[in-house]
Amino acid sequence: MFPPGKLLNVSERIIFWDFDGVIKDSVDIKTHAFVQLFQPYGPYVAERVLKHHEANGGMSRFDKLPLYLRWAGEEPTEDRVKELCEKFSKAVLQSVIDAPWVPGAQEYIRTNPHLQIFVLVSATPQEEIEKIIQALGLAGSFAAVFGAPTSKKEAIRLTLSRYKIPPHQCLMIGDAIADWDAAMANEVPFLLRRHGTNEKVFENYTGNSVEDFTAL
Repeated sequence: MFPPGKLLNVSERIIFWDFDGVIKDSVDIKTHAFVQLFQPYGPYVAERVLKHHEANGGMSRFDKLPLYLRWAGEEPTEDRVKELCEKFSKAVLQSVIDAPWVPGAQEYIRTNPHLQIFVLVSATPQEEIEKIIQALGLAGSFAAVFGAPTSKKEAIRLTLSRYKIPPHQCLMIGDAIADWDAAMANEVPFLLRRHGTNEKVFENYTGNSVEDFTAL
């Protein structure tokens, strides 16, 4: 754990933020939506979807849905995946906007006390995450917003290349293995936001972590 008051500081010039589970407590909303989509295929498929989603929180729905359709015995055609993506988006969009803030995140992002460069990197589709950020009044807080299909790894790489800032002067804040992997691939330090859903996934993680962002 970071000690109080030492969570984020001026030495970190770029902060990469994940969204679900880091800025908004919206992980369970998407978990429920995935399970509901595949409930008609029976409890075995629904349970398999649940376990996979919880273990792969930072993975795009564009990658998850074809896999889940195969588990359900369906061919993941482009039209079928698009149909499920639209159903998923309609089910979660407003609920994510209305979800509780992770304590301290909103205040830090809006005030940006160290004048850092904030970049949002999300597995949510680009158009959808932009709508969410606009609805929350956060568009002006981020220098860039990346959503699927751009991977988090590529988003970080592009940002580092644009600003010519060394990776060690940056920080990735995430709550999923995909976030950690993206940071490690770019040699960027990682801060884990712990919560009930990722407890088992990160049970052997020994790096820096927090439960919220109130001690800033």
